Amino acid sequence: MSDTLVLKSFPQSIKQARDFVGCVAGRCGLDDYVPRLVVSELVTNAWRHAEGNDDIVVRAFPAQDAPAQLVIEVWDADPRPPVQCDPDDCDESGRGILLLTSVALRWGTRPSGGGKVVFAVVT
Repeated sequence: MSDTLVLKSFPQSIKQARDFVGCVAGRCGLDDYVPRLVVSELVTNAWRHAEGNDDIVVRAFPAQDAPAQLVIEVWDADPRPPVQCDPDDCDESGRGILLLTSVALRWGTRPSGGGKVVFAVVT
């Protein structure tokens, strides 16, 4: 069973996504720090690349083969996959993929419904 949250592309949506995933993690008996961090990054990216009032859809659910792991999926209408940057020390953005790679067990992206889903599996 998965929990789903549909958000409008506003900066306030990032906090809503954090709170939502924190609740799902808690119900699964998992610490919520990493899930909140990951969904913050994924929703921030979706918001930054959205056009107009595109929806952002967040899903969170226990991994089918490992209930101590949480799958977080974020859908947005931009079909382009995330791109890893090589930011300078003074750059204010561009570290999202590096962060995701360092805290998620695995992550990826797939086309979906005219956009894409970026997913991460965390503990």
